[in-house]
Amino acid sequence: SDLEEYHKKKAVNHLRANLRYMLKGRFVASKAITEQVLAQNRGRKSKDQPPKKAAKKKPEGTVFTEEDFRKFEREYFGRP
Repeated sequence: SDLEEYHKKKAVNHLRANLRYMLKGRFVASKAITEQVLAQNRGRKSKDQPPKKAAKKKPEGTVFTEEDFRKFEREYFGRP
C-alpha cells in the first residue's frame, strides 16, 4: 500500500508531451519580435545591472590662500 501511494505521488516528467505540444503549433515569432522580448527582459534584475561607480572625492584642501589668512589676522587680531 505504501509502495502504491509512492507511485501515485511520484513526480512525472512531462517534457516529451510538452515539447510535442509546443512543436505542434505553427506560429513562430519573427526574429525581430524575439529580439525585442529578450531586450525587454534583459537586465531587469539587480544582479544584471553594472555596479554603480562611486563618485570620486576631491582631495580636501583649503579655498583660502595664505594672503587671505594674513588679511584675516590683520582684521581680527589687529596684527600687522
